Amino acid sequence: METNYEQLVHQARSLVDGEHDLIANMANISALLFNNMTSVNWAGFYLFKESQLVLGPFQGQPACIRIPMGKGVCGTAAQTRTTQRVDDVHAFAGHIACDAASNSEIVIPLIVNDTLIGVLDIDSPEFSRFDEEDQAGLEAIAQALVASQQS
Repeated sequence: METNYEQLVHQARSLVDGEHDLIANMANISALLFNNMTSVNWAGFYLFKESQLVLGPFQGQPACIRIPMGKGVCGTAAQTRTTQRVDDVHAFAGHIACDAASNSEIVIPLIVNDTLIGVLDIDSPEFSRFDEEDQAGLEAIAQALVASQQS
């Protein structure tokens, strides 16, 4: 079953409309994604704090609390400020295995006014779970969150 990103983007925008609390917005968006995407075992956020990524709101199994910049898929996305879409996390140099059940991952950096505030991280037990459509849809949802912080 394909994800209806048009609907999810609309829902994400509605959830953050008029709300500027980052943690509250991240909590709602992680729940929205986790409950509406198929074959996903983790959906959440890491916040950029003290030169590293620190676990934020999420849905799924307990996760790594701190991730150094440039380490793993999340740290790479944060450091390069580019979306990382990985078909096989086991083949990703320096992958951090928070959940051994995860086989593919997509991480979108969150940039507000040219400042990194964190990343959106989604894991799947399926290999090659995320494609271009997922990337575009999730980047649009991430942008809705970023826009809520720019007012």
